[in-house]
Amino acid sequence: MKVNLQSVNFNVDQKLVDFTQNKLDKLETHFNRIIHADVFLKVMNTSSKENKITEILLSVPGDEFIIKKINKSFEGGVDECVSSLERQLRKRKEKLNAHV
Repeated sequence: MKVNLQSVNFNVDQKLVDFTQNKLDKLETHFNRIIHADVFLKVMNTSSKENKITEILLSVPGDEFIIKKINKSFEGGVDECVSSLERQLRKRKEKLNAHV
């Protein structure tokens, strides 16, 4: 799957890019027709520890899923987003199979 990763207000390191790619690749085990994913990682300028926004836009044929999570770390945010996407993809797959 093609993953476009954009970081806002910081420079992303390769470890985080690889981590995100690996997590998103696992989604293909649930739904094999994923077109691509756009990942936006942003750092908010706040005093709060939970200042990292992870936003994932996942494109599948005929639909898009957008998940946005705020967390202390980008890894945690990616984990939360991916688990939400897994649930949504399972529901979508069940709907598609119900129509067949």
